[in-house]
Amino acid sequence: MTPDLIMLGAGLAAGALAAALYLAGLAIGMRMAWRRARPLPILLASAALRIGALLAAGYGAALVGTQAVLSFAVGFLVVRMLIVQWVRAAPSREATSWN
Repeated sequence: MTPDLIMLGAGLAAGALAAALYLAGLAIGMRMAWRRARPLPILLASAALRIGALLAAGYGAALVGTQAVLSFAVGFLVVRMLIVQWVRAAPSREATSWN
C-alpha cells in the first residue's frame, strides 16, 4: 500500500489545527474559570465542548481513511507536545487565586 501524500498532509494539518484549537479552548476556559466564584460549570462546559469537537474532528478524519486518522493523531500529538513545551518554557508569573 502506497501512502497518499495528500491524505497524509490533510490529516497532519487537521490534527495540528485540532490541537491548537483544543489547547486554546483549554486556556480560555481556565481563564474564565479563574474569574468566577464557582468555576465548576465553566470547566465542565469547556471540557464538554473541547472533547466533543475533538471527537467530531477525529471521526471526520476516520471517515476519510486510515492514513488520514493516523496522520491526524500524529499531527495532534506533535503540536500538543510543542505547545506544552513552549508554555512550560515561558517565564512563570504568579497566578491570581480564584478562591
